[in-house]
Amino acid sequence: MNLTYTEEQNAFRRDVRSWLEAHVPRKPLPSFDGSREGFEAHRNWERVLNEGRWGMVTWPERYGGRGLDLIQWLIFEEEYYRAGAPLRVNQNGIFLLGPTLMEYGTPEQKSRFLPKMASGDEIWAQAWSEPQAGSDLAAVRASATRDGDEYVLRGHKIWSSRAVFADWAFGLFRSDAQSERHKGLSLIFFPLDAPGVRVQAIPQIDGETGFAEIFLEDVRVPAFNRLGDEGEGWSICMATAGFERGLMLRSPARFQVTAGRLVELYKSCEKEADPVTRAAVLKAWMDAEAYALSIYNTASRLDAGGKIGAEASTNKIFWSEMDIAMHKTALSLLGARAELSKHASEAEEAGRWIDGYFFSLAGPIYAGSNEIQRNIIAERMLGLPRA
Repeated sequence: MNLTYTEEQNAFRRDVRSWLEAHVPRKPLPSFDGSREGFEAHRNWERVLNEGRWGMVTWPERYGGRGLDLIQWLIFEEEYYRAGAPLRVNQNGIFLLGPTLMEYGTPEQKSRFLPKMASGDEIWAQAWSEPQAGSDLAAVRASATRDGDEYVLRGHKIWSSRAVFADWAFGLFRSDAQSERHKGLSLIFFPLDAPGVRVQAIPQIDGETGFAEIFLEDVRVPAFNRLGDEGEGWSICMATAGFERGLMLRSPARFQVTAGRLVELYKSCEKEADPVTRAAVLKAWMDAEAYALSIYNTASRLDAGGKIGAEASTNKIFWSEMDIAMHKTALSLLGARAELSKHASEAEEAGRWIDGYFFSLAGPIYAGSNEIQRNIIAERMLGLPRA
């Protein structure tokens, strides 16, 4: 693996850095989960990115991208996080559904959905989990009944990210009422303001509404909104999960920036830190770099025509547990002053670590629980028998 950037890649990095320095908001945007105001502020940022054709650089130009490779996307992500740019409110669309749509969608579907996804005109929610089918996605019972050129959707989805304020959702539905488990499932898109759709917010531990329940009562959508063939939803969803777990949802830059902040925090209180904490800081930095190298390897393989396989599960376990470890180490360094600091700047930094810690705890659950990922690794990578 060649770890040296080409001159073209270095020039691309300079272009990205220059544009971000000129356009990243000087003040942090309100949380997109906290209010409609914050959500729309982030939508407007997506539009700014799209105007510069930075919304999703790997997509073809006709869909709002630049037609670049995954290595250039990783470079973009490094500069994006370095600049402290806003979090991507449409990550469910551009990072998860978008790549899947690019692979399985018809030309008409791509032209209809991808440009509006890239521009932020349509923000997407993920509607997979159900009250009786969380980690066991194959147990979904929500149905999609064919009626001429339409599907009638019925069911109950839960833990749908961004659904409170989003415009569209993509969900897994049982299109064959007699089917069980992985068979007879279809991936279908539906607008969240369609008749028969009811969205109910689920407050998080911090009071914000990052999740929602979605109730569907005889919701009619055109058959055009089905991605891939009827009954092929499971394999398509697994491709989406591969992008989520193994590559795009959590780019290395996110953790490299966190590791850098952790090192700076350690330096500010080095005299008080014990050797165990020092070792944890060093491990956090090394793990972030190791994860980056692993993802560069994956991106190179995909650019060469490869596929994301079961090894995506190893990435997911690694980054989710690394995120928790980094934040626990930071809170260990901060100690009681994390909540008692009288200085605004210190309190703000401590608050970032506390909020980050709360969020990191969800990492082993979303994108497929780590317990399930370990089963996948055992069965599909190591060839071990089912217990």
